[in-house]
Amino acid sequence: MQAFDGPFDLVLSYPQWQGSGRPEHLRHGAKAAAEVCRNYGPLVRVPDAGDGEASGGIQRWMAIVEQFRSAQAILDARQPRRILTAGGDCACDIAVIDYLHRRYPDLTVIWVDAHLDANTVATTPSGHFHGMPVAAILGDAPADLQSLLSTPLPPAQFRYVSAHVGDEGDWAFQRARDLTWLETGQFIDAVSGPIHIHFDLDALDPAEFPHVAYPDGRLSFDAGLALVRNAAAAGLVGLTITEFAPADERAAQEGSRFLELLCEAAATRRDQVQSRPFE
Repeated sequence: MQAFDGPFDLVLSYPQWQGSGRPEHLRHGAKAAAEVCRNYGPLVRVPDAGDGEASGGIQRWMAIVEQFRSAQAILDARQPRRILTAGGDCACDIAVIDYLHRRYPDLTVIWVDAHLDANTVATTPSGHFHGMPVAAILGDAPADLQSLLSTPLPPAQFRYVSAHVGDEGDWAFQRARDLTWLETGQFIDAVSGPIHIHFDLDALDPAEFPHVAYPDGRLSFDAGLALVRNAAAAGLVGLTITEFAPADERAAQEGSRFLELLCEAAATRRDQVQSRPFE
């Protein structure tokens, strides 16, 4: 297995909030996340495209597409090998995963989230795009975004961690693609090839991390950090942190301490880690 040691060669600040159904604190959280992540590589910001107009059944869709194009242009120009992304809502990860999958065809995506995020335009009950990124990266994106994406990620190269909340459309997509979970007690180094982790902070137990808009998580701090640390040992090429929604500056500072631990875990060298179960 190839090692990907050293610092991140791009920190992407992608403060997308337009995909969320509860965006009130996401811009504050994305700014705080970028302040933490900028210590781990050169920072480049995706411009905010404003409120955007709805289109094709998706809220604020025109802004989301504009921001996707901006992110894609940054990635194509910079050609990073390892990317740390400070989001934003969950859908900000589509551009990053698409880029990494083009660079690493054997990429495995670990989706750490309380929610399945697998609705499509046809099944979404809300029209909020942060509930659709899994379907998008697996080949069922809205038509005008699909034309900008490369080869869909094969379902065999995708694993959920801790996802348990979904509606009928989410579960139908999961069954149709036979999407599976990285189960309790498995070792991250059982996953071959380069790894990208999508880490939605709402996967965490809200008793430990309450600074999210959708407090549905069950994952412990320690389990989340172990997962990222073991992925770093196995071949981590991307980490995207999403859905940080602190209500005020004190909450931002408190939550940022965990983000620092996540980034430290992601920056860990292979020879500094003893692989262990993530739960």
